[in-house]
Amino acid sequence: MVLEMQIPSPGESISEVEIAEWLVADGEYVEKDQIIAEIDSDKATLELPAEQSGVITLKADEGDVVQVGQVVCHIDTSAKGSPKETSASKPVEIAEDKKELSQPVVDTKSDVLSPAARKIAEEKNIDINQITGTGKAGRITKQDVLLGKPAMGNFNNSNRSESRNKLSMLRRKVAERLVTVKNETAMLTTFNEVDMSSIFELRKKYKENFKEKHGVNLGFMSFFTLASVRALKEFPAVNSMIDGSEMISYSYCDISIAVSGPKGLMVPVIRSAEELKFKGVELEVKRLAERARDGQITVDEMTGGTFTISNGGVFGSMLSTPIINPPQSAILGMHNIVERPIAVNGKVEIRPVMYLALSYDHRIIDGRESVGFLVHIKEALENPAEILMNNKIEEALELN
Repeated sequence: MVLEMQIPSPGESISEVEIAEWLVADGEYVEKDQIIAEIDSDKATLELPAEQSGVITLKADEGDVVQVGQVVCHIDTSAKGSPKETSASKPVEIAEDKKELSQPVVDTKSDVLSPAARKIAEEKNIDINQITGTGKAGRITKQDVLLGKPAMGNFNNSNRSESRNKLSMLRRKVAERLVTVKNETAMLTTFNEVDMSSIFELRKKYKENFKEKHGVNLGFMSFFTLASVRALKEFPAVNSMIDGSEMISYSYCDISIAVSGPKGLMVPVIRSAEELKFKGVELEVKRLAERARDGQITVDEMTGGTFTISNGGVFGSMLSTPIINPPQSAILGMHNIVERPIAVNGKVEIRPVMYLALSYDHRIIDGRESVGFLVHIKEALENPAEILMNNKIEEALELN
């Protein structure tokens, strides 16, 4: 029996995917549930498991864009045995006269040689058969010839190399979305700074008990998430988005968190963050970050956020202007924490300071709202015990 394997639907809004990589060879025997391919959608990279055991026949190439439901391989479930023999497993005949292997064949690459490259090769007496083309379909470009034999200077060409790799569908979609945001929104960024001393003191005092009790660290993300929820309730325009000529506002706070995954930036969503306490936020951040980094995140887990928090500080960023995650209208950028001199009650003190950035769509968020929103964040982070915990610290951290 021959089983036709179709591309499953990764999510409601996805109609096509790209074959990122086949993990098996044509004619190979595969086991049921063995991962045979990685497929890219515009939101995530997913794994494709074999539906049955048998010998596989590939019906699509790596890089092909295929429709959901399209057949991409056959599995002969009646076949048994080892993978089909390939040319790599066959013996190679070695020429007796090794000199024949190094003799250039004149103009064997004429069909892939650009006119400019041909002219330079002829002028400088360069053997084009020793040059690997980096252009489309292996075409030899002018730059390839120049790098193959420099016109001037004396350097080791063996240390100069280039590579050309097709962008994944996820990366292409991210690029497209970022350019769209810059072109179609009135994006501005406002900044502020936060004295992190109070948060440092709370974490130092309670982090061990918190981890022992809940099995997760008391990190900065829970403070920033809960501070954002408070500010979003006060400034609902920031928790809104434009749909045509209408503005959609949300009564809930689905917070997207930017996570660096193996295929690039991903933004899984903490659902209904307004209903969570510190424990709930930290557990969800850990769960989503691990799934993103392990390549297990689903499209549904990255869809529908209303506001985004991006922590560039983990990579050492001091200050940035984060780009809005469409169709959302604002994004909060966290940065690294550095000891800086600041004025405290008329005196200069050294405090751990973080710069914050809020990028927002000026079409629906005014300057007053954006500045007020960031000030609310600052107030909550500089006085978390009173504002975020109602002066009931152990209760808020669920340590009782």
